[in-house]
Amino acid sequence: MKRNYILAAAMGVMLSWQATAQEQSLAEKYAGTISDADLKEYLSYLASDEMEGRETGEKGQKMAAEYLSKFYNEIGLEGPVDGKYTQPFSLTSVSYGDIDLKVGKQKLVNNEDFVFIGDGDVKKEKTELVFLGLANEENLEKVDVEGKFVGLWAIGQRAGGLMDQIWEAGARGIIVVTMEGQSNFDRLANRYKSLSGKGRLGFDKPTEQKPVFLVSSDKMASLFDKSVEELKQAAKDDPASIPSQKVRYKIEKKKEMVGTENVMGYLEGTDKKDEVLVISSHYDHIGINSKGEINNGADDDGSGTVSVMEIAQAFAAAAKEGNGPRRSVLFLNVSGEEKGLLGSEYYTDNPVFPLENTINNLNIDMVGRVDYEYQDAENQDYVYVIGSEMLASQLKTIIEYNNITHTDLILDYRYDAEDDPNRFYYRSDHYNFAKHNIPVAFFFNGVHDDYHQPTDTVDKIEFGIMEKRAKLIFYTAWDLANRDKRTPVDGSNDRGER
Repeated sequence: MKRNYILAAAMGVMLSWQATAQEQSLAEKYAGTISDADLKEYLSYLASDEMEGRETGEKGQKMAAEYLSKFYNEIGLEGPVDGKYTQPFSLTSVSYGDIDLKVGKQKLVNNEDFVFIGDGDVKKEKTELVFLGLANEENLEKVDVEGKFVGLWAIGQRAGGLMDQIWEAGARGIIVVTMEGQSNFDRLANRYKSLSGKGRLGFDKPTEQKPVFLVSSDKMASLFDKSVEELKQAAKDDPASIPSQKVRYKIEKKKEMVGTENVMGYLEGTDKKDEVLVISSHYDHIGINSKGEINNGADDDGSGTVSVMEIAQAFAAAAKEGNGPRRSVLFLNVSGEEKGLLGSEYYTDNPVFPLENTINNLNIDMVGRVDYEYQDAENQDYVYVIGSEMLASQLKTIIEYNNITHTDLILDYRYDAEDDPNRFYYRSDHYNFAKHNIPVAFFFNGVHDDYHQPTDTVDKIEFGIMEKRAKLIFYTAWDLANRDKRTPVDGSNDRGER
């Protein structure tokens, strides 16, 4: 997008609220309290080894919750949950003991030959494995899948929607290929191996007998005693030409309850206090891996969490000097994001403030690094902004106006593309607000080599650019909290589910 076009669009942002020189001066004054030194101080604790990777429900996550609660109390924010800063909730830890899968004469090894991602609790069963290939109406007419395991070739496709059709046709289980090559699969299997002893966290639900096994393309070919190329061709042309195989399987399921909590600090507004702006991050991470290495999560999402802290401190300082925002602001740090956006789902299902009064959500998830796309760029002062015009086109313009006026970052919208394979719009906590028609913007630095690795440490954080990104979000929040009218909803979530 050309700069003169952005400027022309952004100048129209004032609409119902014209910022005076005094209001701009106040915003700049309190934005000036956001510093790289403070960000580094907070992050050095939250992403320290002492936190043990902030695994949801574990000691480190509890310590982080206590640290955040104390911080909000010390800067003068209210605890909005009956005077407390935490919103406790319970999750179920589901683990699987023995998972046996034998196809023909091959006995497959869990988290080596396959990764189990479905659900089930089965003592011992046997059936057939048939090859469907692609889950389309034509193939489903050719292959009888009822009561059988189904081999699915889902590379380059959204496997979730394809599986629904197969379950509806009466399948008993699915073995699915989602990536080419054994080496790619091995990386996935190693991650699941490190998580397998911890159990999968989620909200308690009845067991569904829907076992799903991920395998590599090479392994799927070996199960049917064919080459990869033969299976790929059969998936398109004639899946029924691939002979079926015998399957024996067993799934042992275990459950236990795990307690966790969202953390929040609340600043009441003045004349528009019933309307609430939510500024969020997730403060959990993925804990300790199978080798005993700590995943510190400095960028993911320690960076977003300490940014929320600094923005909260700036608003609190304004309020103490009699310059508090017109609307109320909720600073929300959620748990369970790494387990499937669970904390933000719990909040939006059990909101402390009515969702109809929640004007926007500004979500901050990974803002402390430079990603692959910009690592060799001359200008690395950028931030990805995702979803800012999905529900309210005016929100994008507000962000652009504040950026031009104050921070001069490159605002990169590449991940807003409808065909973006990363689907980042659906992969962080803002989406649970968007599902309720609350306009959102997600601020993100992109992916790097240390993502979900023990090497995501504080020494790799670029605190200078992180400060600029936090200031942009503060200016945007200040604008949203003080303008005459909230951003109207004029769009929809029309890109499908995650």
